[in-house]
Amino acid sequence: MLLSINGLGKGYDSGGARVEVLRGVDLALEPGETVALTGESGSGKSTLLHLCAGLDRADTGRIEVAGRDLAGADDATLAALRRQAVGLVFQQFNLIPSLNVGANLAFHARLSGRDDPAAVAALADRLGLGGLMARYPEQLSGGQQQRVAIGRTLAARPALILADEPTGNLDEATGDAVLELMLELVAEAGAGLLMVTHSPRLAARLSRRVHLSGGRLA
Repeated sequence: MLLSINGLGKGYDSGGARVEVLRGVDLALEPGETVALTGESGSGKSTLLHLCAGLDRADTGRIEVAGRDLAGADDATLAALRRQAVGLVFQQFNLIPSLNVGANLAFHARLSGRDDPAAVAALADRLGLGGLMARYPEQLSGGQQQRVAIGRTLAARPALILADEPTGNLDEATGDAVLELMLELVAEAGAGLLMVTHSPRLAARLSRRVHLSGGRLA
């Protein structure tokens, strides 16, 4: 199992009261599977993604990523897990403005020790970025920036990709094209994808959908 979540609970203190965001969440995701995570705003979708990435810690329950238990792992171990096994794609592109497209694409691959210039060049061509490698993020459209963000994640060949509204800043046509390409590349890599989306239409493009409501998945 690529991602295994059992009995996951997470809460926050707000205005002197305890707010339980996740209540006993269970979820399993296998290699090659794509899962859409839907739910109302504030339902805890991003919180769940952050917990899976080791960016936050659960109050209760267990998360295993590629057979590794996140409970009790120190920050250095979690950072190494993100470099080696987990890829993140967010609504905000989070590109490094001082690096050109080529360097941004190769950034995570270099951190993970999987830098392969030929593979990055081939990926850039697939993403429609082959002629833009010397440009900087500010010189790109929103759709082009998101393609770079997706390519940067995939270039490191992660086993699990966590995507939080990856097309949320794009118009519908551009978002559809970017999602289609991302799904193709994820399938070719045999990776697993857990993607947060508010759109039932986009969720239907993935192999399975789970809905978060009242802190629980259905």
